[in-house]
Amino acid sequence: MANTYTQIHIQVVFSVQNRYCLISDKWKDELYQYITGIVRNNNHKLLAINGMPDHIHILIGLRPSQSVSDLMQDIKGDSSKWINEKRYINGRFSWQEGYGAFSYSRSDISKVIQYINDQLIHHRMKDFDQEYQDLLDEFGIEYDERYLFKKV
Repeated sequence: MANTYTQIHIQVVFSVQNRYCLISDKWKDELYQYITGIVRNNNHKLLAINGMPDHIHILIGLRPSQSVSDLMQDIKGDSSKWINEKRYINGRFSWQEGYGAFSYSRSDISKVIQYINDQLIHHRMKDFDQEYQDLLDEFGIEYDERYLFKKV
């Protein structure tokens, strides 16, 4: 888009269906590379990706040519199909419905990248439920606990 200048930084957070711990250390880096390809193929910039066996955080430099919801549909749909085709788990893999999307200013980017890179450290002190609720609270997002990511 000619004469369109933007600076849109979005952290997205999403979970494995039923919060099962299915993302294995054996193939998570390959999954992150695959998701990076999806983001880049949609002309966005992936700034950070990391997670835990039950969820993922991604920081994206978003282009205005695609909505967050359309990008998330591509990421979740294509990556779950890829995981199933690779047969990385017994049974069928799927992501839980929904996601969190949080916007950041340029001055916050290095802090958010560090936060995403340090997921293992954060989750020694705080579980995903608390982490996600803290993000929602920090951004002043009202929510009904009944509709947060479901845990089995």
